[in-house]
Amino acid sequence: MNLTGQLLIGQNNLVATGDKVWATNPATGEKLEPGYHGGGLPEVDQACALAEAASVAFRHTSLEQRAIFLETIAAEIEAIGAPLVERCMLETGLPQARIEGERGRTCGQLRLFASVVRAGEWLDRRIEPAMPERQPLPRADLRQQNIALGPVAVFGASNFPLAFSVAGGDTASALAAGCPVVVKAHSAHPGTSELIGRAVQTAVAKCHLPEGVFSLLYGSGTVLGQALVSDARIKAVGFTGSRSGGLALMATAQARPQPIPVYAEMSSINPVFLLPQAMASRGAELAEGFIGSLSMGAGQFCTNPGLLLAVRGEALDNFLQAASKAIVNVAAQTMLTPGIHKAYLQGVSALANNAKVKLQGCGEIRLAPNLCQTHLFTTTANDFLADKSLTDEVFGACSLLVVCDDLAQMAQVATQLEGQLTATLQMDDDDLEAAKKLLPVLEEKAGRVMVNGWPTGVEVCHAMVHGGPFPATSDARTSSVGSVAIQRFLRPVCYQNLPQGLLPETLREENLVASSYLMDGKRVG
Repeated sequence: MNLTGQLLIGQNNLVATGDKVWATNPATGEKLEPGYHGGGLPEVDQACALAEAASVAFRHTSLEQRAIFLETIAAEIEAIGAPLVERCMLETGLPQARIEGERGRTCGQLRLFASVVRAGEWLDRRIEPAMPERQPLPRADLRQQNIALGPVAVFGASNFPLAFSVAGGDTASALAAGCPVVVKAHSAHPGTSELIGRAVQTAVAKCHLPEGVFSLLYGSGTVLGQALVSDARIKAVGFTGSRSGGLALMATAQARPQPIPVYAEMSSINPVFLLPQAMASRGAELAEGFIGSLSMGAGQFCTNPGLLLAVRGEALDNFLQAASKAIVNVAAQTMLTPGIHKAYLQGVSALANNAKVKLQGCGEIRLAPNLCQTHLFTTTANDFLADKSLTDEVFGACSLLVVCDDLAQMAQVATQLEGQLTATLQMDDDDLEAAKKLLPVLEEKAGRVMVNGWPTGVEVCHAMVHGGPFPATSDARTSSVGSVAIQRFLRPVCYQNLPQGLLPETLREENLVASSYLMDGKRVG
């Protein structure tokens, strides 16, 4: 498939007139063809108009139609084959195995949402039959179910060019809910975005859906994104990126005459609590596991373990010795973009120049563009609590270990942390009482609490929560991964005394057996 540099607005392929965006091979610095002209207000207007025109018809597609559509997108992505992997490797510097794995995750979550749509549980149907004879007042026939919010704007992420981008989790869950999607491609990988966008565009045509179900726009800077979020036809936003970017979109969404929700995943340092007995019994093993998790993918995961907490003593000394030994063998890895690499260097520099922070160890360095050298720093709990800048995320393979005087001080630090995507307890059986005291705090701080694992690696499944209190996300009640992600793009509607012929098909008597529902508050089916 040849790359064209065109915007995909419905079934139209257009060359915009805005400034061009080129992808850069981060491993070599080479500018990659073609250039992609950024869209402007006319293109935003056209995409949003098509999305609005498609909204009602798409919302009313049958569950089977929508499930087949999601499965068709997955099949079309797989049909691209090697050209997708090759282009994605060029634009990101990521290895082939990582891209192939991410492609599998992307298609897997599309098929997961197809199964979710068919099951129909997300409709959350609730029925209170009419009681005309009830005294002192009769009850009307009341039926409730979730419906799609309407057109959704999705912002592609830099660190997951497939799984969190054009056809990633936000897009998949919005389409599953019945919402048309307008995607703003990330400027770091426009070619990858075009390939995936054309797969979605083809699936729309093959499934005979309204063309406005999907559009793909390009544009650097903030103008295009702000225009998209400001458009009255957009009803919700999915975003994965920096805290500053998420806050800017949230401010725009709230300033609209009709404010809309922004589901933004923004910032997390994912604390890991190294409890004493686990440290005493398997400190060296923990150190190796930590360095492996920290350095995976140059640390460019939103669940990277950026903060460790441990109690001072011999066990911690042994852990640090093992970690320092392991880190020197970590090869420097190419980061996703020059911008991400620059921000990483600034974050590392801020820690290195902080008088209250000590460099514990770092990985190998070699001369090549945009390389990430893994870093581990230490500080004391008192200094950490006194300096808010030490809680700032350094996006990349960099972590800070906080040395606590005792478990009480560890708990004190935990209570002062911001919201997180994950919190991890490394513990043995004898650490159970300490863990019980920490757990209530961690439940309030994180969307996912782990024991004896490392937070990198997110299972796409029904039970996963990839969210958390601010600033991990903008809404702690939601998740951007797993089947529950569909709930972000739905709202409940109650239908009172509607005749059967006017009710949505999924609420009609003959279709109630399609999935379980509540009848007078009791589960049926």
